[in-house]
Amino acid sequence: MPVGIGGTWHQVFGDEFNGTSLDGSKWNANWFGCSGCVTKPVNSAEASAYSPSQVTVADGSLHLNLKQQSTTVAGKTYPYVSGLVNSNGKAQFTYGAFEARIYTPSSGSQMANWPQFWADGQNWPTDGELDVMEGLGGSACYHFHSTAGGPGGCASGNYSGGWHTFGAEWKQGSVTYYYDGKQVGQITSGITSSPMYLILNNGINPDHSGTNVAPADMTVDYVRVWQH
Repeated sequence: MPVGIGGTWHQVFGDEFNGTSLDGSKWNANWFGCSGCVTKPVNSAEASAYSPSQVTVADGSLHLNLKQQSTTVAGKTYPYVSGLVNSNGKAQFTYGAFEARIYTPSSGSQMANWPQFWADGQNWPTDGELDVMEGLGGSACYHFHSTAGGPGGCASGNYSGGWHTFGAEWKQGSVTYYYDGKQVGQITSGITSSPMYLILNNGINPDHSGTNVAPADMTVDYVRVWQH
């Protein structure tokens, strides 16, 4: 069951990453574009392109590997290349409990780079964006973006340098966030109800240079989704 999230649930999606390659029935190994291609970043603030070559499954975990390597996509060159997976076209959900167990890159006692576990609708920002966890300036943060804005916050404490569970309960009118089973925040404004697909990526933002590290591996033990 979800860590720290009460109620009666049944699991509707999961990946334990126990195989030797990414499950293509559940995930795409880049951002939007052709299958197998190197694609541009999700966000224009990112400094890494995304390549399927940077996505591996081994030792019971998903590995999203970021490295410093000049990579050109559509005429623009990015200083890094990294890994991303998304479930667009294969799995999407309205409401439920979303959880991943992740070992994020670290920079001292801070979270390195811009690792993210989130969900997005088909028509951004109208359909909403649910950020379960994103590393910003060394901290683990959460947000919900929609046409109403992007409220959120950052959790106190150190969530880098070890395994941590990052979860969120999305229901009508609210999203409540749980890190390691402890409630760290709740958002009750601008919450949408359109289906969302899952994304995990190991991004990097040059504006956060004090916490950037390369090479860096974002490791995911599992991803699970439950509904009532």
